[in-house]
Parts: sequence; C-alpha cells; structure tokens
Amino acid sequence: MAATAHDTSPKAAADESSPLLEGQESFPVPPSEEKLRPSKEAPPPITPVVAANGWTAEGLPMPLGYTERSSWDSGIFACLGRNDEFCSSDLEVCLLGSVAPCVLYGSNVERLRSSPGTFANHCLTYSGLYLIGNSIFGGNCLAPYFSYTSRTAIRRQFNLEGTFEAFNRSCGCCGCDSVLQNDIHREQCETACDVLTHVFCHPCALCQEGREVRRRLPHPGFRAQPVLVMIPPGEQTMGRSA
Repeated sequence: MAATAHDTSPKAAADESSPLLEGQESFPVPPSEEKLRPSKEAPPPITPVVAANGWTAEGLPMPLGYTERSSWDSGIFACLGRNDEFCSSDLEVCLLGSVAPCVLYGSNVERLRSSPGTFANHCLTYSGLYLIGNSIFGGNCLAPYFSYTSRTAIRRQFNLEGTFEAFNRSCGCCGCDSVLQNDIHREQCETACDVLTHVFCHPCALCQEGREVRRRLPHPGFRAQPVLVMIPPGEQTMGRSA
C-alpha cells in the first residue's frame, strides 16, 4: 500500500491540529503563523505614575504647579515691627503710615517697580484721592480702592499667603477647599480680601506691606552700579641732568 503524502501547507497543519478532530496527530505551527495569532495572556496592570512636587501633611501628593505659599513676615497689627536689624525701619514705617500714608504708599510701590517717576506718580495720585475723600466724605475712603493693588502685587511677587487662605487654614472651613483648589476662584477671593483689608484696616495694611518690601527688596537708589573713573596720569617731563 502506497504511503499517502501529507500536505505540509500552514492551512492543512492548522486543520489537522484542530481539537475537534479526534484521533489526529498535532503538527507544530510554523513560526510565521504563531506570530499572527493574538496573545491570550492578559496584559500586565499599568501602575499610574503620580507626578508630584512634594507631599502634604496628610500623605497626599501635591499636583504639578502647586507651590506652598509662605506667610507674611509680620502680622497686620504688628505696627511697631520686630526687635531685629530692621527695628528702626519698622518705626519709620509706623510713623509714615500714621502721619503721611501717601509717602509710605509711594515708597512701597517704588521698591516694587523701580522705574523712574514711580514714587511721584503714586504719591501724588494717592494725595489727591486722600484730599477729595476727606473734603467730600469726611474720611480717607477713596485712596484704599487705589492702593490695594500694591498688596496684591506683593502677594503675587513673593508668593505670600492671602487673607482668604489664612482664614481657611485657621478656621478649617471645609466648604472653601474647592475654591482654594481652583486658582482663578482663589485669586478672585484673595483680591476681594485685599480690597476689604485696605478699606477697613488701611493704615495697618500699608505698614505691613512697608515692612515686607523693606525686608525683601533694597531701595532702588542702592542698586546703582559704581562708576569707574579713570584719571589720566599728569604730564611728564624729562629733566636734563647737570
């Protein structure tokens, strides 16, 4: 009896190795056919990578872009300042805030912007609003709506904790957490608190801002570069020896 030739094509090998055909010998599948078959093994679980800048006190990762804000160097009611190397400067700030708030406000903005004419422009504008408010309304009720922007600029430039955030941290209001997580809503609340701080505690707010900028920024007059003056040597003559 003649031996029957087996078909060695991939299709025939797959048919002969089918489990539905009993009593058939299983033939190995070519490597090219094995690569085309989908893998039945489940893919390994993907471990999420949490990108964080640090960790909070509760053990939760801080989201990207979040930087912890620092507190003010002195409280808003610490008008006399602290007993350190800036003690005399704090007393000067307290005196200016009580007698000449226009000068203190102009000095604060001058240290922040350091541009020519900053002190005169802001000091004169504040003085005009101060005189109008006192003559019409009997009090300094217009200048605070003009000067609150300096508090907002100081808070943003030095990444300081605002009044709203400090109140939420001290009182632990759970309903304010959603507002603090949204940067836009938080900044709106902090700006509103800056306005209220200047309206109701205007002299104390100016003094606190003055103490803060004097500890962090030098006076613009001290930033001038030294000028090197070169003096040419005097005229030299050659004397004849006798």
